[in-house]
Amino acid sequence: MTQKNSRAGLVFHGFRSFFRMPEGWHAICIYPGQLTPDEKSPRAGATDGVIDSYGGIMLEVKDIKKSFGDIEAVRGISFKVEKGDVLGFLGPNGAGKSTTMRMITGFLIPTAGTASVLGHDILDQPLEAKRQIGYLPENAPVYADMTVTGFLVFVAGMRGYSGKEKTDRVNAAVERCNLGRVRHQTIGTLSKGFRQRVCFAQAVLHDPPVLIMDEPTDGLDPNQKFAVRSMIREMAAGKAIVISTHILEEVEAVCTKAVIIGDGRILACGTPAELKARSPSGRLDEVFRTLTSGQNAA
Repeated sequence: MTQKNSRAGLVFHGFRSFFRMPEGWHAICIYPGQLTPDEKSPRAGATDGVIDSYGGIMLEVKDIKKSFGDIEAVRGISFKVEKGDVLGFLGPNGAGKSTTMRMITGFLIPTAGTASVLGHDILDQPLEAKRQIGYLPENAPVYADMTVTGFLVFVAGMRGYSGKEKTDRVNAAVERCNLGRVRHQTIGTLSKGFRQRVCFAQAVLHDPPVLIMDEPTDGLDPNQKFAVRSMIREMAAGKAIVISTHILEEVEAVCTKAVIIGDGRILACGTPAELKARSPSGRLDEVFRTLTSGQNAA
């Protein structure tokens, strides 16, 4: 796969691995070089001294836009995320949340604007930026006929790990995501909650400083949501985390900051408390409805 952007004639090269699941065909997109650590650049997770050099800002999105033909899906979004922040990216369906996530992580090329991850511009330094990101896409695809351990070993190999380091990374991800009792089961036999944990494990296997998660608890039952949110809280202190969601309770449960978007634009931003203060009743759902009522879903 090749994608182009007019900025400096940039070309993104990559390929997709397609596989079939009960609900249809899915694809994992892999960019050559993205997953192999470059010894000239900080390894994913090795951020001591790097974060400080960028004033604590780990992710900065700068007036990013995306159009599909005549449809403007994202219309100039900007925000910053610092170490220790869990930013809730909140909006109704069709607001532009997933499109923004896909641009930040390099799966879509912005029509205009850019983002930087630990100072690495996603357009000028795409591989360096991607090495610092763990990405959990919406409805994250996995190989259903692989065991949990087999899938994570595969992911570790794609990220350039080998030998003892590969084994250690896989074991750490299994432990962190509480997958020990199902690690030898095939993924297709797991409950949705455990499949989501497997997807979470692949996103954190390389201990990235920036985590991007698109609807991480959508469709899970209350106990499964609690487990995923607990994992997010446990990792929050040492990372910058962005969670896309339309579930208001998610923001209050795990987020330190929130951005509300609608129709591809930022409508409000602040801490959950600051946003709730916009309503006389102090209810986030009222603020959300007031800001997003009448927004077109796409």
